[in-house]
Amino acid sequence: MEMVAASKMRRAQSRVLASRPYSDRIRALIADLAVRPSTDTTHPLLERRPTRNRVGLIVMTSDRGLCGALNSNVLRRATTEILEAGGPAVVNLVTVGKKGHEFMVRRGLRMTATFTNLGDYPGIVAVQPIARIVMEEFIHHQVDAAFVIYPKFVNTLTQRVTVDQILPVVPSTPTGPQLEYIFEPGAPEILAELLPRYVEVQIYQALLETIASRYSAQMIAMRNATDNAKELIGTLTLSYNKARQAAITKEIAEIAAGAGALSG
Repeated sequence: MEMVAASKMRRAQSRVLASRPYSDRIRALIADLAVRPSTDTTHPLLERRPTRNRVGLIVMTSDRGLCGALNSNVLRRATTEILEAGGPAVVNLVTVGKKGHEFMVRRGLRMTATFTNLGDYPGIVAVQPIARIVMEEFIHHQVDAAFVIYPKFVNTLTQRVTVDQILPVVPSTPTGPQLEYIFEPGAPEILAELLPRYVEVQIYQALLETIASRYSAQMIAMRNATDNAKELIGTLTLSYNKARQAAITKEIAEIAAGAGALSG
C-alpha cells in the first residue's frame, strides 16, 4: 500500500503543482479588473455584507482512511469554525469526501449537499455542482460568506489545514508593475464571466490539494505501519527465542539431573 500511495502521490503532486500558477494568475487578473475605474464592482459575488448571519463551509476530506491524522485534523478545524461562527444553526455545510460526511452525520449536523467518489484525478467539471450550490446560496442571501476547509499540500511530510474565503470574492491588491491590457468586449463583461470561473478554480484547487495531501499522508502512515510491524515482529521473535531457549535449557537440566540420579 505504501508503494501504491507513493505512485499515486507523484501524479497527484504533479497535478496540484501544475494548477497553482493558473489559480494564482486568475486571482491576479481579477485583482487587475476589479481596480479599473471603468469596472462595475456591483456584481453579486463581490458584495461585502456588514453582518454574517449565516456562513457556508465546504469541508474537504478523503473517501477512505489509512492516512494518519489527516482527516481528523480537517474535521477538528471544521468543528472549531462551526463553533466560532455561532454553532450548527448558522452554518450551511457542504462536505466533499465520505469521511467528512460520516463525521457530520454522526453528530447530527445538517448538510446542504455532500459529494463523494470524485476519483483520484477529477476534472474541473467535478466541482462545478459544488460551486453552483455555494454561489446560489450566496446570491440568494442564504449565506453571507463561504469558506473552504482543506489540507494544503506543502510537501510529502507536511499537509497544513487551511481555511480560504471564496465568497464574497475579495480581489487581492496588485503588487509590482502592472501591464495595461486591452480587454474585449470590456473589463466589466469579462469580470462578470470570470468571477464564477474563479470560484470554480479555487474549489478545484482545494480538491487537488486534498488528494495530494491524502496520498502523501497515506504513504507516510503505511511506512510507519510497516516499520512498527517489523519492530513488533523483531520483539516477538526475540521473546519466542528466549522462551524456546529457556525450555531447552530446562529439559537439558532435567535430563542431566535424571542421569545423575541413575548413576548414583
